[in-house]
Amino acid sequence: MYLQSIATAFPPHNFTQAECLQILKSSGTVNSLRQRSRDLLEKILTGDSGISTRQFCDPDLPKLFHADAGELHHHFETHAPTLASAALLKACDRAGIPPSSVDALLVCTCTGYLCPGLSSYISEHLGMKPTALLQDFLGLGCGAALPLLETARGILTANPDATVATIAVEISSAAFYLNDDPGVLISLCLFGDGAAAALWRHHASGDQFRFHGFQTLHQPAHREKIRFVNADGRLKNQLHREVPRLAADAVSQLFQKKSTIPERLVAHTGGRDVILAIENLLPAHPLEETRAVLRNHGNISSPSVLAALENSLATHPNTQNIWITAFGAGFSAHAGELTRD
Repeated sequence: MYLQSIATAFPPHNFTQAECLQILKSSGTVNSLRQRSRDLLEKILTGDSGISTRQFCDPDLPKLFHADAGELHHHFETHAPTLASAALLKACDRAGIPPSSVDALLVCTCTGYLCPGLSSYISEHLGMKPTALLQDFLGLGCGAALPLLETARGILTANPDATVATIAVEISSAAFYLNDDPGVLISLCLFGDGAAAALWRHHASGDQFRFHGFQTLHQPAHREKIRFVNADGRLKNQLHREVPRLAADAVSQLFQKKSTIPERLVAHTGGRDVILAIENLLPAHPLEETRAVLRNHGNISSPSVLAALENSLATHPNTQNIWITAFGAGFSAHAGELTRD
């Protein structure tokens, strides 16, 4: 299948890491934490985390920490459709394809649950035709965008005249949680809100990238090292210190299965240590675009690899071959190739 356009959308409320720390302190949000936990938050938010700014849908961050499960669900239901729709509308504008011409909409998220799914809200918001195929993907974590693309490719193989839209959207602020668990505290310092959308067709019309070569790897023995758990109805991120190594090892295994040597390598952001671990195993492929997304937006979970891809296409417009990879809960990792035929 061939990429028609790609676009991202971020909330308007922008915070530096230092501002996040000041808000946590001045609001009294951290008063319930042990001193050791407060010190860890300060170390990360004032240190070299690789993150300069993050964006959130609600500027009142302390409110989110005191919200109950129902209020956080409402936060997700309010903001996820709007942010996702903004990304897709931008992608449609870039491709010259009206939302009413989209035949299938695939949406992935892991930071909230709706029934009917986000696809229903987005299709209504953008005036999509009532016969469009709507599919929602849940529970795939930060790596979800690439299985989403492979599913889109299958739909286009069966329906070669269709136009398929894919959206990855995460309202990470709907999964904010605070306790003395180091993994929880690190997550609090990493994640931001964002969305990324792309449009795809089965046939090329000009000099377009073809998505192919999808690979996947599942390691359930490491499931407990990175996953969401239910904490009294709220989502709490479980994050182990071995995740950077696990991610790098998995990416390295998938990289061995590529069909050709890529000019660019684009990855899910993960975090500073994840990026460094991957670069240590694949030193010929610096993750410049991935690092830029982390710096400007933090870890935005599933949209991040597509945000890095958008960055790569803008900064290296003459690239002919890109290898993309994403990873997360499961433990799982995925990869694919984009090639100009």
